[in-house]
Amino acid sequence: MVYIVGLLAVIFLALAALVVSRMAAVVRGVNGPEEENSYTGYSNKINGAMFLVFLVLGTIAATWSFLHSTQYFLPEAASPHGRRTDSLFWICMAIVTAAFLITNAVLFIFSYMYQAKKGYKAAYYPENHKLELIWTVIPAIVMAIMVFTGWRAWRDIMSEAPANAQEVEIVGKQFNWIVRYPGVDDNKLGNFNYKLIDNNNDTGIDFSDEKAFDDFTSTTELHIPVGKPIALKIRARDVLHSVFIPHLRVKMDAVPGMPTRFWFVADKTTEQMKNELNNQDFTYEIACTEICGRGHFSMRIRLIVEDEESWKKWCAEQKPLLTSFPEYASRIPANLKAKAAKYLPADAAAPSDSTTASTEQGGVSASVSLR
Repeated sequence: MVYIVGLLAVIFLALAALVVSRMAAVVRGVNGPEEENSYTGYSNKINGAMFLVFLVLGTIAATWSFLHSTQYFLPEAASPHGRRTDSLFWICMAIVTAAFLITNAVLFIFSYMYQAKKGYKAAYYPENHKLELIWTVIPAIVMAIMVFTGWRAWRDIMSEAPANAQEVEIVGKQFNWIVRYPGVDDNKLGNFNYKLIDNNNDTGIDFSDEKAFDDFTSTTELHIPVGKPIALKIRARDVLHSVFIPHLRVKMDAVPGMPTRFWFVADKTTEQMKNELNNQDFTYEIACTEICGRGHFSMRIRLIVEDEESWKKWCAEQKPLLTSFPEYASRIPANLKAKAAKYLPADAAAPSDSTTASTEQGGVSASVSLR
C-alpha cells in the first residue's frame, strides 16, 4: 500500500510539473516575441479540436450510460399518483437535459470557432439588453411552469384522504415496522398513548377507547386491498424513520412526537406485478430510508396488495390484541366491559377476578366486593 501511495505521489508531481511548464510556455507565447506565437496558435488548434472531440464523445458516453442504466430503473408505478410523479420527473429531466445539451454544445463549439488566431481581434459587447432579456425571461417562464405543475401534483397527493379510505397505521422503531389495523367490526382505529407501550402492546393501543377493542397488529406484513384509497397513518417510537414503498412511489418521514400521513391507491395486486415483471419472486416492500442506527438495514416489511375479498378474509382471521392478551382488560372502563366481553376469552370476561365475602354483625349481612 505504501508503494502504491508513493507511486501515485510521483505521478502527481510529474503531472504538476508538466502543467506548470505548459502554463509558462503559454505565458511566454503571449508576452514574448512574435515567433513564439506560432506555438500558442498550434496549442489553440489542438485544444479547440479537443473541445469538439470531448463534446461528441461525452454525448455518446452519456447516452450509453443512460440506456445501459434503464435496466435498473423501477417498473411503471403501481399507483395513479406514482405515475403522475414519474411523468413530472421525466418532463423535468427532458427540459433540464435539453438545456444542458444546448448550453454545452454552444460552449464547446464556440470555443472551437472563436479560438485565438493571428490578426484576429475579439469584438467587445459591454451590454446586450435583448440577449439578456431572452436568457432571463425564457428560463424564468420554464421554471415557473415546472414549479407550478409540481406544486399542483404535491397539493393533490398531500390532500385529505377520501371519506371511504381504509385506515392503517404504521409505527417505526429500532429496528422494525409495526402495522396496526382497525378491526373488522367497526373498521376504525382506536386511540393510542405512548405511555401504554410495553412488550406486547408495542403501538400503545389505548383500551379505554372502545374503537380499540378489535384492533390488531402485525410486524411481518402489511395487507391492503387493491383499488381502494389507503390512509396511511405514520408514527415513530424513538428516532427518525422514513416509510418508503418504491413501487407505489410512497415516501414519508416517521417523526417522533409528530404523526404524519400519506394516502394512496394501489391499483396493481402483487400477483399482477409478478406477471407483468415475469418474476414470481416479486413482492412489494416497505423499507426505511432514514439512517436510524446500526440495524437500519433490517427495517423492512412485506406489502401484500390483494383483492378486497381476500383482504377481508385475511383481516377476519387475525386476532385482536385484546384477545391475545386478555390481561389488558384491566384497562377497560367499567362502563365498557360489556362491549369488550366479546373479544375476551370466557374465563377473562367472567367476573372471576372478584370475590364476595359476607359478614354478619347484629343480624345484618354486608357484602363486600374485593378486586
